[in-house]
Amino acid sequence: MIGHYSMRQKVTTRQTGICGLIVTTILLAASASAQDATPARQGNGGGVPREKSYPKLVSGKWTGPRTADGQPDISGHWSNTISNHSNFTDPGAGAPGDRPANRPLGPRSERAPSRVTDPADGQVPFQPWAADKVKEFQAHFANPTRDDYIEPLARCAPAGVPKSFYWHGYEVAQYPGYVVLFFSSGTRIIHLDNTPHLPASISLWNGDSRGHWEGNTLVVDVTNVNGKALFGRTGEFAGPNAHYAERYIFQNDGKRFNYEVTITDPEVYTRPFTVTVPARKYTVADQPDGWNFETRVVERPGKSPVLDRDERICTENNGGFGGVSVVGKY
Repeated sequence: MIGHYSMRQKVTTRQTGICGLIVTTILLAASASAQDATPARQGNGGGVPREKSYPKLVSGKWTGPRTADGQPDISGHWSNTISNHSNFTDPGAGAPGDRPANRPLGPRSERAPSRVTDPADGQVPFQPWAADKVKEFQAHFANPTRDDYIEPLARCAPAGVPKSFYWHGYEVAQYPGYVVLFFSSGTRIIHLDNTPHLPASISLWNGDSRGHWEGNTLVVDVTNVNGKALFGRTGEFAGPNAHYAERYIFQNDGKRFNYEVTITDPEVYTRPFTVTVPARKYTVADQPDGWNFETRVVERPGKSPVLDRDERICTENNGGFGGVSVVGKY
């Protein structure tokens, strides 16, 4: 059931308005002293080890706990285990022009794998015009003189599919007939009620998600994307007519899952390709790091501690996420 890929191969839990935020703030004050020990954010995860290989999980029977409506219980706080969104096909390499000459990367085979797992070369099968567009974005990343040279996430737009799964940690919540993903850059609702997709005239940053369970695997069909989100700071993209076939394959112990998505867009690519993002679950036993595991441990007298998230207000051009220049008008 479990093999191994070779090295060669955040938002509050639920926004409840200002009153909920005040209550959360009061609760969090009780655990402030524990947060003093939180390690400083460091590059791609501030104290959370990054993997250079990860388990290959296979779809099969679910033997773990279930929710009241029968879904496999996969709720909790999750994050990818490889790297954040700096580089799509070479996650350890950083953003374009981000690495000084005196800090060489070393051999590619010793770095984290590409998020592209098919084709085997780890590259997006762009049509020539699309590949040129990506190269142009990368060339202007450090000095974006036009709006389209700025990563939309730097302007507080939703991260989109699939980038939301490797941009900060996120929470998975479950309700009868739904799985809800709370990202720091937006929210996705996966409908499990067999209702049809939205009309084609409606397009969304995170698309429209309709899914069902097959054993340990959540199978999701995503349409109605607007084509505005990028896959990372290196500029890879899909068009507004792209189709995303997702598979969330969970270990039966509930500790890990692999997110696999096959992206089809004949207008942009020469063939469909597959992206894999490994993820692990975080619990109160883990040390929050402010990035991949950006929650707080809330102590509750007489009860077990719980994890909760601060509301995270987006600031345009937060750091260097996509460059620091802003051109044009809103």
